[in-house]
Amino acid sequence: MGIDKAALTAGSIRMASGVHFLISPEQANRLWGDKEPPVPTARLLLRSMGYRDALIGGLLVQAALRGRDTRGWFLASGGADAADLLGGWSTHHQMSKSQRFVGLGGAMVGIGVGVWGATRKRR
Repeated sequence: MGIDKAALTAGSIRMASGVHFLISPEQANRLWGDKEPPVPTARLLLRSMGYRDALIGGLLVQAALRGRDTRGWFLASGGADAADLLGGWSTHHQMSKSQRFVGLGGAMVGIGVGVWGATRKRR
């Protein structure tokens, strides 16, 4: 099998986002719509999310480059975004409009990409 370009693209984006959260959680948090500096416990959670996204994205990239079945990693990616959406939904009334749009909207797009990738026919 050849390289799965869709999986390579999706995995690279997730991995890059995860690395960004690891290297600079404050800057990544601003990019996702929060204008205030995060408190220490929030920085811990941002880094945890970074590890998760770097790992899932990296494994999706690895499977894509090796011509392996990527559907399971797409499902993991969509599941991570579903967890983010569920967690964010409970606090959406406390978020600014931009935080809701970027954070919750991004999670919905990620779920869609994950479901699409997980349900495609194997190449």
